Amino acid sequence: MQTSFITGVAGFIGSSMADRLLREGKRVVGWDNFSTGQERFLAEALKNPNFKLVRGDNLDLPALTQAMAGCDFVFHFAANADVRFGLEHPGKDLQQNTIATFNVLEAMRANGIKGIAFSSTGSVYGEAELIPTPENCPFPIQTSLYGTSKAAGEGMIASYCEGYQFEGYIFRFVSILGERYTHGHVFDFYKQLVDHPEYLKVLGDGTQRKSYLYVGDCLDAVLHVIRRGEARTARHGVAIFNLGTDEYVQVNDSIRYICRELKLTPRLEYSGGNRGWVGDNPFIFLDTQKVRATGWKPALTIEQGIVSTLQWLRQNTWVYEQRH
Repeated sequence: MQTSFITGVAGFIGSSMADRLLREGKRVVGWDNFSTGQERFLAEALKNPNFKLVRGDNLDLPALTQAMAGCDFVFHFAANADVRFGLEHPGKDLQQNTIATFNVLEAMRANGIKGIAFSSTGSVYGEAELIPTPENCPFPIQTSLYGTSKAAGEGMIASYCEGYQFEGYIFRFVSILGERYTHGHVFDFYKQLVDHPEYLKVLGDGTQRKSYLYVGDCLDAVLHVIRRGEARTARHGVAIFNLGTDEYVQVNDSIRYICRELKLTPRLEYSGGNRGWVGDNPFIFLDTQKVRATGWKPALTIEQGIVSTLQWLRQNTWVYEQRH
């Protein structure tokens, strides 16, 4: 039986992947420092004898190496995802995303583990001139520390695949939505509307165009590509896939879906400009023809993903108190 090692296992995507693998009868070793992860997300996993939770930090290489012993494949989901406030702590992206990824690769090398799936981001494309943006788009100037740190992580994975014959699966996500979602625009908008349903503050002018993907569709795509063994035949042992839907929405569209679901008509107060913060990309839309050619396609539309996320937040308001 294969044993998967998941970094960031108490997070949104990591805990969802753990549950998926455990339902399939796989063994999972979960690793998390609980800086942002939630133990409640692991409630079902912790009941499963095939699950082992190890508390630890990716910056502690000896402990990470020890915890990874006996595993066959690594899902590296742990990261600092605080894109908006990256300039307030510029070292965090370097440490938690780039150095952490190096440590994961070194722990894999010490344990003879060859396969890794990495949650990268569409932000590595910066403000792409080619829309929708394909995987082979030339990298532009980076505009966020988060995107830069993820691009560096991708580069290290590719180098380990070439140098140590690893098999690397790099997934460039759009923003992921769904159950256990704890940061992002739906989270923030719902919190505001609970606090003051009569008005909503919106960063930018609301015309920013974004694409989103439901977490269940994201997991389906990741596992589908890995099980096809796409990295084995890819150049240098690295398979890179954009993950997203074939549509995008404006922030104003998201607001409309949320307000319709909540039956609210708040006054909208825009901060102005075509981006919400420094490094915010006003138009993110990834070309997903490559992953679709493997036979995968998303089941939910962006609107359905937003509504599902909102319904989960309404039923789990505890995340607002627990969020660090």
